[in-house]
Amino acid sequence: GTDLYPVDMGMDCEPTGQKEPDMHRILDRKVARGSGNIAREPAMSRTGCLQALLSGIDLAFRLKEMGYEILAAGEMGIGNTTTSSAIASVLLDVDPEAVTGKGAGLSDEGLTRKIDAIRRGIALHHPAADDPIGVLASLGGFDIAGMTGLMLGGAISRIPVVLDGIISEVAGLLAMAICPQTVSYLIPSHLGKEPACAQIYERLHLEPVIHGNLA
Repeated sequence: GTDLYPVDMGMDCEPTGQKEPDMHRILDRKVARGSGNIAREPAMSRTGCLQALLSGIDLAFRLKEMGYEILAAGEMGIGNTTTSSAIASVLLDVDPEAVTGKGAGLSDEGLTRKIDAIRRGIALHHPAADDPIGVLASLGGFDIAGMTGLMLGGAISRIPVVLDGIISEVAGLLAMAICPQTVSYLIPSHLGKEPACAQIYERLHLEPVIHGNLA
């Protein structure tokens, strides 16, 4: 009985959707065709990051107008446990190795390269935890920015948003950093296996409902 609204925030293809919410069509909120390589350049411009945030906020408003009383944030991205771990490292003020896992199934060698890419990205951009939008713009992606906006919009609209996995948890951490009151409208679902998950929930002061060793 759940309605699903796929949203194109920045897929590397031509726009394939429409502007108004329709659960049978992809919703076109594309900011750009793909984000940047954080080890070489910012993931997004600050303007593009703000556009993605506002799109997420607007979507929460529209879903509230359509009668929804609870939302859940999910994503399908490429390499976004890397971007999520990078953001978590900065906002939690811990070494990347402490918050970075194997994602969809990296080898030990792949994990080492992943941690190195995160360290290079942080060294390149010098993101500051007291500037969460700057952290998101330099190290994140349009998917994380859209979900962060959805959580901010949910709080403004007084609609709770369910967190599910490391990427949405990082979006929740960003939303709280931007507006601390947002955390009152976040509902934890399960404790994921990525190292950052438990640390993020501790920072959010939330206790996940399910401890099922889920990915």
